[in-house]
Amino acid sequence: QVQLQEFGGGLVQPGGSLRLSCAASGNIFSINPMGWYRQAPEKQRELVATVTVGGSTNYADTVKGRFTISRDNAKNTVYLQMNSLKPEDTAAYICYAVTRTKLSGPAYAYWGLGTQVTVSS
Repeated sequence: QVQLQEFGGGLVQPGGSLRLSCAASGNIFSINPMGWYRQAPEKQRELVATVTVGGSTNYADTVKGRFTISRDNAKNTVYLQMNSLKPEDTAAYICYAVTRTKLSGPAYAYWGLGTQVTVSS
């Protein structure tokens, strides 16, 4: 089993910034990809950003230019720097990781419990 631990959520005013982090622990050989989804009440879960082992990134159109995802492979940690936050960004941000226990072994997806981000004045 893999555990994902998220930090960094909170209340911020529009235009402000937050930095989220998610650390994975357990029997892990690799994590590919790793990233963030978000889910607001009465809305479907949506992709925010992902990053591969090689550093390739993928962003939702709604956050491009404002959010930056990065990872520290040695620490099995992914970060999400969120700038110019908007009320529409309010959601539970959920860490996502696809892990393998050995090279070329099966991959399994894991989800964190989520950290709440609220953007409001």
